[in-house]
Amino acid sequence: MKMVNAFNMKRAAAGLRRINLDGLRWRVFDAKGQILGRLASQIATVVQGKDKPTYTPNRDDGDMCIVLNAKDVCVTGRKLTDKVYYWHTGQVLCLKHFSLNIDIMVYRYVGHLKERTFKDQMAKDPTEVIRKAVLRMLPRNKLRDDRDRKLRIFPSSEHPFGDRPLEPYVMPPRSVREMRPRERRAMVRAQKAEQQQQNTDGTKKGKKREAPEESA
Repeated sequence: MKMVNAFNMKRAAAGLRRINLDGLRWRVFDAKGQILGRLASQIATVVQGKDKPTYTPNRDDGDMCIVLNAKDVCVTGRKLTDKVYYWHTGQVLCLKHFSLNIDIMVYRYVGHLKERTFKDQMAKDPTEVIRKAVLRMLPRNKLRDDRDRKLRIFPSSEHPFGDRPLEPYVMPPRSVREMRPRERRAMVRAQKAEQQQQNTDGTKKGKKREAPEESA
């Protein structure tokens, strides 16, 4: 874990020169106890600037996002063991073009598919889990790299941005189910049946009232 912390601290201060920080807010997300997908969706919204009234799809108006305690993020169901990350092993070959006197970089993929479970990825580098989740929610265009630079993820609560005007981000409240789905569906069906019965009774009473008036 010490190597992961050192890597993130070094990477955090590397790309700030390429970001125009004028007018940007520094939003802090605490990933401790948060669900991965819900946290990533909120981060993607802030990074794109969708929470601002001046949002424009072709402009990068998102704020800086600092995610802390990435090692304490949670997932639902059996994703801890069933969720798997896949990637191909790449091998770069440098070929010399003698007629043009230039070097050509050729990317050759070895015929093998690598895989790593969510649990193993959390043990190796928990920051990459949140980064992959956020980047896969962003549109694949020329602004994606700029938005990736605004995302700074740390495995613990330590970060080098103590001198910045940080603003804690408050996650929206989550509605937790208090009963089992089957019981909840049964309750909803009973409520709908009762409502339909009341509607039919009301229409029958209305027809009975109209009948005496027509006879008179």
